[in-house]
Amino acid sequence: MSTAAIPGAPLPVRTPGSRARGRHRRPERPEIPAGSPALLLAVPAADGPESRPVVEELLSIVRSEQNGVRTAAGYLPSGDAAGEADGGRTVAELLAEAAEAGLPVPVVVPLVPGPHDFLPELHALAAQYGAHVTDALGPHPLLAEGVHVRLSEAGLARADRARLFAIATAADGVVLTTAGGRAAADAAGITGMLLAARLAVPVVAAALDVPGSVADAVAHLKEMGAQNPALAPLVIGPEADAELLAAAAEESGCPSAAPLGAYQAVGQLVASTYLAALPAVDPGAAADEADAEEQDGPRAVGRHAAQ
Repeated sequence: MSTAAIPGAPLPVRTPGSRARGRHRRPERPEIPAGSPALLLAVPAADGPESRPVVEELLSIVRSEQNGVRTAAGYLPSGDAAGEADGGRTVAELLAEAAEAGLPVPVVVPLVPGPHDFLPELHALAAQYGAHVTDALGPHPLLAEGVHVRLSEAGLARADRARLFAIATAADGVVLTTAGGRAAADAAGITGMLLAARLAVPVVAAALDVPGSVADAVAHLKEMGAQNPALAPLVIGPEADAELLAAAAEESGCPSAAPLGAYQAVGQLVASTYLAALPAVDPGAAADEADAEEQDGPRAVGRHAAQ
């Protein structure tokens, strides 16, 4: 019998619960050291209506994941797209503004899941200002999770293996498409292994920008016995031409999931990649910025950086 059922017994008092321990414990968010450099998200595209919504939403996720981090997006268009910018700042402009303002050099995080053609240019540009460029966001289990979610949203996979109901359109083989040439496809193979473990179907990586790569991957899956292969873009969005995605689906005759876009886990990866780079930041430079902020007020990388 509980004490509440005994006449005259005092009512139980609720006490604050103790913090969960073990592997189910929710990790604490690390504090951003005072005077830390800003996060500069390097976008391999021109600023425009297709890239901007994804970039802005990802930066919003980063700020919600890690309060206090200052963020900015720098665009790095190539080829004909270099003249199509729609008002967004370039990586070069933001790095130059930080240098002119006497602020610590931003940590540059490339918005790509793996190797990409724009990375050599980005590294060369960053080297002019002594900026640290982090690794690409993948391969990573969170990217496999995001691709799985996009497949399930398209009706091409179960949401998770615990749900045993059947989906008539479920794929029995997946081509993990990416952009960045054969190096990107090779790197995507690791994420593909993680995705195959989640889906329990074979996964083959292919490069959207290598002629015949997707078709060869589809043929390989069919040789393995797949009757209903599907395409799953390991693409955030700005790094791949939308026409390449549409052409791959049309030429292969396979249904395709949507790109990762501003998936929550992508923003989390951007934040964690930035945090991992902070120990390499010069503490003296961070202290100099803290002094500058006390004298001049809070300043961000560029006039359009988000606080």
